[in-house]
Amino acid sequence: MKLQDFLEIDFSLIFAAIILSIFGILFIYSSGVTDTGVLVSNEYMRQIIWAVVGLIVALIIAMLDYRRLYDISIYFYIGTIVLLVYTCLFGRLVNGARAWIGIGSFGIQPSEFAKITTILFLARYLDGSKRSRNSFIRFMLSCIIVFVPMAVILIQPDFGTSLVFIPILLVMTFVAGISLRYVLFLLIGIIMTALFMVLPLWQSYILRNAMPSMMILSNSRFVTITVMVLGIIAAIALFGYMRYKKRYFYWIVYFTAIVIISLGASFASHKVLKDYQIMRLIVFLDPNVDPRGSGWNIIQSITAIGSGGLMGKGYLQGTQSHYRFLPQQSTDFIFSIFTEEWGLLGGILVFTLFLIICLRLIRIMKTTSDPFGAYIAAGLSAMYIFHFLINVGMTMGIMPITGIPLLFMSYGGSALTSAMVGIGLALSIYTRRFQH
Repeated sequence: MKLQDFLEIDFSLIFAAIILSIFGILFIYSSGVTDTGVLVSNEYMRQIIWAVVGLIVALIIAMLDYRRLYDISIYFYIGTIVLLVYTCLFGRLVNGARAWIGIGSFGIQPSEFAKITTILFLARYLDGSKRSRNSFIRFMLSCIIVFVPMAVILIQPDFGTSLVFIPILLVMTFVAGISLRYVLFLLIGIIMTALFMVLPLWQSYILRNAMPSMMILSNSRFVTITVMVLGIIAAIALFGYMRYKKRYFYWIVYFTAIVIISLGASFASHKVLKDYQIMRLIVFLDPNVDPRGSGWNIIQSITAIGSGGLMGKGYLQGTQSHYRFLPQQSTDFIFSIFTEEWGLLGGILVFTLFLIICLRLIRIMKTTSDPFGAYIAAGLSAMYIFHFLINVGMTMGIMPITGIPLLFMSYGGSALTSAMVGIGLALSIYTRRFQH
C-alpha cells in the first residue's frame, strides 16, 4: 500500500470504530466496579489487548488488496465450517452452548469469524454468477452458502449468532440484483414464522384465555390438516398457472407456500427450542410473567436505561451495575450501563457512531467499481446494523434476549476482532474503489 493510498483511507470509519471500542473499554471497567468502589474484574485489561490486536489486524487488512481474497475465500469458508463442526464436537460448554475452543484461559468463538468468511465467499459467488439470468438458482445457492454455517451454529446451539446470517443473506442478494420476489419470500416467511411462534405463547402465558383459532398453531393435528388444505390449494393453483399462465395463480402458489413453510417451521421450532429459549420469548412479551427469573434481565435493563435520564448519573455512578442488579452487564447489557451513566445523550452518541459506520459502508458499496467489493460492503453493513438494532432493542425490551453482542463495545475478543476485520476490509475496498 502506497503512502498516498493510506492518506486516502476512510478516517471517519476507523475513527468511529476506535471511539466505540474506547467506550466499550471504559464501561467494561465500570461493570467490574462494585458499589464500594472495589474493582473485582480484569475484563477491561483483556478488552484493551483485544482492541489493540483488532486495530492492528484492521490496518494490516486495509493495506492489503482485498481482491486477493477472491480466489481463496472458498478455503476460508470451508476452513470455518470445519472449525465450527470441531467446536460442536469438542468445544467448551459455556452457558449451555458449545461455541468456544481454546487452551487454558485463551479461547475463540469461531462463529464470530464465520460471519466474515461467509460474507467473503457469498460475495465471490454473487460476483461470479452475476451474468446468470436465473435468479432462482442464484438465490437458492446463496441460501445454501449461508445456511450451512448457520445450521452448524444452531446445533451448538447459538441461536443469537445464527440469526445474524439472515440479514446478511437478504441484503447481499438484494444488492446483487436477485429478483425481489425471492428475497421477499424469505423475509416474509421469517416474519410469519416468528409470528406463528409467538402467538401461542402470548395466548398461554399472557392472555391466559383459550382461543380456538390458536389451535391451528399449537396442535399438531390442526397444523397437519391446515398444511394439507393449503397444499391442495397450492397444487390446484400450480396446475392452473401451468395450464393457463395466469399470474394470479402464481401468486396463490407463492403466498400459500410461505404460509405452509412458516407453519411447519414454527411448529418444529417449538419442538427444537430449549426451555430457556422459549422462556426468553415469553418474558419478551411480558417480563412480569417471571420478574425474578427470566424476566429479571429485561426489567433491570429497562430500569437502568430509564434511570439515566437525559444526562446520566455520571461515569462510575450507576446503581444498577455497581449494586449488581444487572446480570451480564459487560456483554449483552453493556448499552444499559452506558446509558445509565451517560444518559440519553450518551445513547445518541453511540447511535451516531454506528450510523457513521453504516453510512460509510453504504457509500463504499455505492461508489466502488468492483461488484465483489460492493457485495462485501453490503454484507458488512447488514451485520453491523443487525447487531446494533437487536442488542439495543434487547436492552430496551423491544427485542427478545438473544445473546447478540453490541459490536466494538461488548466484552469479548472474538466479536471485537471480527468487527475490526470487517472495518479493515471496508478500508481496503474504499482505498481501491476506483481501481477495478
